Parts: sequence; C-alpha cells; structure tokens
Amino acid sequence: MSIRIGAHVDQTDPIAEAQARQAPLVQFFLGDPQGYKGPEVRYAGGAAALRAAAEEAGIDLYVHAPYIVNVATTNNRIRIPSRKLLQQHVDAAAEIGAKGLIVHGGHVNKSDDPAVGFDNWRKAVEATDLKLPLLIENTAGGDNAMTRYLDRIAGVWDAIGGTEQADMVGFCLDTCHAHAGGNPLETVVEDVRAITGRIDLVHCNDSRDAFDSGADRHASLGAGHIDPDLLAAVVRDAGAPVCLETPGGPDEHADDIAWLRERV
Repeated sequence: MSIRIGAHVDQTDPIAEAQARQAPLVQFFLGDPQGYKGPEVRYAGGAAALRAAAEEAGIDLYVHAPYIVNVATTNNRIRIPSRKLLQQHVDAAAEIGAKGLIVHGGHVNKSDDPAVGFDNWRKAVEATDLKLPLLIENTAGGDNAMTRYLDRIAGVWDAIGGTEQADMVGFCLDTCHAHAGGNPLETVVEDVRAITGRIDLVHCNDSRDAFDSGADRHASLGAGHIDPDLLAAVVRDAGAPVCLETPGGPDEHADDIAWLRERV
C-alpha cells in the first residue's frame, strides 16, 4: 500500500517546499493563522499560478484554516466572523485547487450545553458554500471542545448528517491530538470510522506530553510519548493521505517521512 506522505510548510512557495522534502503533498495556511483578516495567496503569480504549478508537479495541496475559527461557540463576536472567515478560506482553497480545507472543531463556553455547539456546526455547514471537502480535525484540549472526545465528535456528525452538504464534510485525524485528548490510538481509527464513516487525512505527529494530558504539543516521530508501532498502525489502518506537522524544516521532515515509510 503506497500512502502519500507530506508535511505542513510555509505558504510562500508550497511547491518548492514539497520538492525540498520530495513529498507528494503539502499543507499550509493562507494568511495569518491567528487573525480574522481574510486569506491571501503569497505565491508569486497568485492563485491560478499556484494551482497550475501544483498540477504540473503532481503535488496535492491542503489548506489549514486559521486556528481562531470557532463556528461552534455561542459567542456571536467569534462565531459570526468565524463563519465569514471559513467561507473566505473555502473560496480561496478551491481557487488554488486544494484537496481539502482542514478546520478545528472549536468549543463552547463552560456553562453552555454542548448540543448548542453541535447545532451551530449544523448551521455553519448549511450556511457555507462548500466548494471542496471541509475536513474537521479532532483537538487535544478543553473539556468544552467539540472534537476532543468521541461522544462529542458523534454529536457534531449527528448534527451535520442531515444537511445537504454532509457528504462534503470529512474528518482529519491528528495522532498527537488523539493521544493528548485521551483517545486510545489502538482503536481510534475504528472508533472514528464508526462515527464519521471516513478518515480523509491523517496528521501524523508524535506528542511531547503524556496520554490524556490535554496538551497540543507536537514532537518529531519517535521522539515523543507515542509508541512508534501505534503511530504506524494508525497510518496503516486509516489508509488516508498523511501530513506531518512535526518540528523543523525540509531535512527534519524528510527524516520523519523516511521514519514513517520504514514502518508503514
């Protein structure tokens, strides 16, 4: 089984970054990951040029939405701009021919019923014109998170399952987040598939922290708290494209890709 493995890279020239790692896919931000300012394509020549260059080089592009996007929250001052930002990123990612837009599950406030967050996800999916797959990612921390625990992921999926665009919503499984979030990696692929029916992308990351720590801190493969055999098993079982979000640049990522290839 040949699994496509790439890495998260700088957004200025994703094609050169992919080639430096000899990777068939890359993930990057479009603009500021911590700001509400809309997406920007920093590639010389703009969106059309990036799309053409990626097609010519045979490189798959994935875009990660800004971390601040939280469509689940009951706070209007965050939810409304988050929805707007989500649509802008969907549009921009589609323009460059990306295979998917990854977005974190978000969270509700401490006193809120999680069901409100699930319903806000439904509303967000209904309100967004999904021009490419929207891949919701599991997160590591927070008791009020929408996608840390399996029962919450199930709540999100139940809520969006009845929407017209439900088939455009997929899942991105992050191994560090699953481990730090308290989900056993031995069964996580099976557990997630039982809920979502699909895993579209794997973020393969080791974890600097212990199981169920709630800490989102990635480590290079084999350098953290996750059993190397488990990491490889998740990648093998998921059978989806893989993006590393491990520390370092082309050399470190090439080492991580080689490490994973040996085991998969």
